[in-house]
Amino acid sequence: MPAIESPDDHPRLPQPSKDVPAFSPSTISVVFVLGGPGAGKGTQCANLVRDYGFKHLSAGDLLRAEQARPSSEFGELIKGYIKDGKIVPMEVTVALLENAMRDEIEKGNTKFLIDGFPRKMDQALKFESHVCPSMFTFFFDCPEEVMLQRLLNRGKTSGRADDNLESIKKRFRTFVETSLPVVDYFEKEGKVVKIDATKSPDEVYRAVKTGLKDRFQQRIGQ
Repeated sequence: MPAIESPDDHPRLPQPSKDVPAFSPSTISVVFVLGGPGAGKGTQCANLVRDYGFKHLSAGDLLRAEQARPSSEFGELIKGYIKDGKIVPMEVTVALLENAMRDEIEKGNTKFLIDGFPRKMDQALKFESHVCPSMFTFFFDCPEEVMLQRLLNRGKTSGRADDNLESIKKRFRTFVETSLPVVDYFEKEGKVVKIDATKSPDEVYRAVKTGLKDRFQQRIGQ
């Protein structure tokens, strides 16, 4: 399987060199949503979509959709990375997100929750410099043993290839080694809202709403 050396090699996912990001944070709002596998990110994103009109973009869902697209050049590559619990090459994920955002902006959507991304520092830096600087990151903090039980329960009905014990453990390792440094980086910039994800979904959502309102009030104040 050939390695992805450059997005220029794949015209369906163009990422030309840019002097400025594709979208301005003065016209759109980007909120990253991070947390270990099974931390409850999807549930809370659904709540925010329902109540605040965000467009929810899941990096994982975009990758799975691209994997399933019959004419995709990246289907087998993505499948292999997901099965092994590894992170898909940055160029593919960032380009899929930019394309999805452009489609939604054309429909009039300007508020985005980007779920499960960025999972590595290179993804974070590439997205912020080439697509759009984020407003802040929700980090759903949850112990590994709690997430493991949630994922094993979900795996009974989800049909997802990565909801099995071996893949889950690989995903945990990947998250700790590559995604937590992203959280630390944004935290040092004052751009993280940490949420205790061990509580009930309703309690978690109350904390999410408080964090969201605080951040948007800060933005309006600026």
